[in-house]
Amino acid sequence: MANLSASDNYFTFFGLTPRFKLDTLVLDQAYLAIQKEVHPDRHAHGTEAEQRVAMQLATYANTAYRTLKDPIQRGLYLCQLNGVEAHLETNTAMPVQFLMKQMEWRETLDESAEDLSTLETLAAEVGQAQQNAVTLLEQECEKGHYQKAIETVRGLLFIDKFAIELDDAIAELA
Repeated sequence: MANLSASDNYFTFFGLTPRFKLDTLVLDQAYLAIQKEVHPDRHAHGTEAEQRVAMQLATYANTAYRTLKDPIQRGLYLCQLNGVEAHLETNTAMPVQFLMKQMEWRETLDESAEDLSTLETLAAEVGQAQQNAVTLLEQECEKGHYQKAIETVRGLLFIDKFAIELDDAIAELA
């Protein structure tokens, strides 16, 4: 059975190098291999302690996989591993230019709530902004600029939340 105590972090748990850029196919394969080994059903006839350990490892594997699969969460996790905390609840400072863009998007969404074409155009713009921010996050993490990466993560969280609202508005019209 996989040994949780032998793992320093989510990356090493899956046998990966701790870095932003990763091969998601390798992550998927490592996750499936571990889940196959630790799935609680496989230990149904084991001792109570073995069942508990299997459940803990399966839960850890699920959490680790979700974190590493999502670029925002992976960036946040890498920053934390490198001693940079996001303080997301208390640090909401954003550059003025970013806030102005958020206000512009919000205004377009509010004013065009019934205009599918305008919302789809906005969705493409927001999607491009997300992709650009993920690329920037990757560059910052790869260079070890974790303080900058945290700022990018905060921006991505704003963009991601808005993108969900925008998708919901489009779905209502479609």
